[in-house]
Amino acid sequence: MKKALFVFLLSAVLGIGTVVWWKVSLLPVNPNDKTSRSFVVAKGDGIKEVSIRLREAGLIRNKVAFFVLERFFIKDILQAGSFKLSGAMTSQEIANKLTLGTEDVWITVPEGWRREQIIEYLQSQNISSPGGVWDEEGKYFPETYLVPKQISVDGVRQLMRKTFAQKVPNISNEQLIIASMVEREAQKEEDRSLVASVIWNRYKIGMKLDIDATVQYALGFWKKELTIQDLAIRSPYNTYTNAGLPPGPICNPGLSVINAVLNPAKTDYLYYLTDKDGNMHYAKTLEEHNVNVGKYLIIFVEIFPTRILFFFQG
Repeated sequence: MKKALFVFLLSAVLGIGTVVWWKVSLLPVNPNDKTSRSFVVAKGDGIKEVSIRLREAGLIRNKVAFFVLERFFIKDILQAGSFKLSGAMTSQEIANKLTLGTEDVWITVPEGWRREQIIEYLQSQNISSPGGVWDEEGKYFPETYLVPKQISVDGVRQLMRKTFAQKVPNISNEQLIIASMVEREAQKEEDRSLVASVIWNRYKIGMKLDIDATVQYALGFWKKELTIQDLAIRSPYNTYTNAGLPPGPICNPGLSVINAVLNPAKTDYLYYLTDKDGNMHYAKTLEEHNVNVGKYLIIFVEIFPTRILFFFQG
């Protein structure tokens, strides 16, 4: 009988203690501290990580209690973004705010996009106009940005230009133009410095660059397969018909490509091609390049009395 009574009393004490702990843990850290502070939840952040950072920021009393609250009672998914929180908020209020909405939104601009692609994407994200003056390509830094919901397209434009100036403080227009071509031509990290070396080598000896991406830019869109007619398009950007560099960048390159152009591989390559699997093959001479064309691009040849037809891999 005494043992049962002891167990009952112990259970009651533990139960009451747990309830008290729970209620106290969810109280504001400081009811008088109503100063708003920005708290950022990055994409992919989990409840555990957010609970730890909230405690470290002095915004909640207990990280375990907040984890249990969010995981088993709120159950809604945490929203990525920036939130205005204060020490006067209860854990319940903070949890609700982190799951119901954010004052900021994430936008991601990939490397290699041109101006109109960026503008179209921003409009698809319900970012309002006006769009401002989008001048020459190349200096709109591709990145994932956390921006206010009310930001305009022009606000994003200015932010991207400012970020470019901060991350790429020293680059010539010549280097930027070449970086934009490398960005479109070399899809794999290991190829970027090699493609950069080919373009630099051809440019330095006055050899036409013959860059497909410049023709695509002249056409106004990234056409996958170019025709003979496409390669003859009249445009100062067409490096098949014009010697030297195009008048300006053809896209907005990322930092990896820019570094590859500033520090190209030391090679004697003057040619490259991309096979159907996306692998790149390099050559020092036209003869070597033609061998690569026959090996990696041409499937078969049909000879007729009046013409020869070459069939290439798609």
